[in-house]
Amino acid sequence: MESRDILKRPVITERSSEQMEFKKYTFEVDTRANKTHIKQAVEEIFGVQVAKVNVQNYKGKFKRMGKHAGYTNKRRKAIVTLTADSNDIEIFGM
Repeated sequence: MESRDILKRPVITERSSEQMEFKKYTFEVDTRANKTHIKQAVEEIFGVQVAKVNVQNYKGKFKRMGKHAGYTNKRRKAIVTLTADSNDIEIFGM
């Protein structure tokens, strides 16, 4: 997998925005990626040093539309902690 394929998008919520000041960044990642792949992708794309990676898996929810039923897509979320001497990630391009 390519580094750009592993990181799908940054997760921008109120909680993830508060965690950015502690050098913790949240990304939605590919469901097949492990912690090592995620660490290498973040270091390659943003040019930073990663200290720790935490991963959360989300199952798809059961949804119905009339007589049709199915599940939403499963997701995987990674919280990446940078080292103290590393640069910040500029998500908004400031």
